[in-house]
Amino acid sequence: ESAAHRRRLKMPATAKVSRVALVVAMQEEAKPLVERLGLTKRADALDGAPAIVYDGEHGGGYVAVVTPGLDAASGLNLIGTDAAALTTFLAVRALAPDLLITAGTCGGFKRQGGRVGDAYCVTSFQHHDRRIAIPGYDALGVAKRDAHKTPAMVAALGFKTGACSTGNSLDMSPEDDDRLKDAVAKDMEAAAVAWAADLAGGVPLVGIKVVTDIVDGDKPTQEEFLENLHTAAESLQATIPKVLDFVLHRDLTDL
Repeated sequence: ESAAHRRRLKMPATAKVSRVALVVAMQEEAKPLVERLGLTKRADALDGAPAIVYDGEHGGGYVAVVTPGLDAASGLNLIGTDAAALTTFLAVRALAPDLLITAGTCGGFKRQGGRVGDAYCVTSFQHHDRRIAIPGYDALGVAKRDAHKTPAMVAALGFKTGACSTGNSLDMSPEDDDRLKDAVAKDMEAAAVAWAADLAGGVPLVGIKVVTDIVDGDKPTQEEFLENLHTAAESLQATIPKVLDFVLHRDLTDL
């Protein structure tokens, strides 16, 4: 039975990691990584979605980098939760990874000791912009989910750790700020990836995020993000192969 079939039936995944899929929001983030890993663009799309899949062999295992693709009207990256959720669900069903990684850039926080270039291994995912003041629906809006635990990898590779909070706006409103007090990273996709990974059968999810901008800093977020995007993409290019070398062929309980 395939891993995808096991997940559809809610059966346990294989213990050893041999197939890894990375969901990356932007082509600018993915391109250096794809080149570093020597992956090849697949001709077949994910069930008609605009997603782009690059895959190949790394360290004796299967690795895929998946992006949501480009908006047909503007030609821009399909960033945000909608495209991330759709892409993740289809990628898990089509590629049957043993481990899923949401990888990319994020905003960091001065109040949490964050600096541009810091690399975080995410411990949990949640939304900060879904404010629903109705009992039960308030928790549904936040939708907090734990990441797969990776204490050995964190110790071996020296990651910072903490919660990642997701919203569909680049700025931070006062209401958002109140809900981001405990987060070390702010992005636009990770919590949606976590929801879709659960929906597709509960594939274990790890988050690797590199800081491009300081959300509570002095520079306008959009300027700092664009200024540091290339540097952060290069950091991912250096970091992700180390992550792959660590997780491939290792038991999921030993990460």
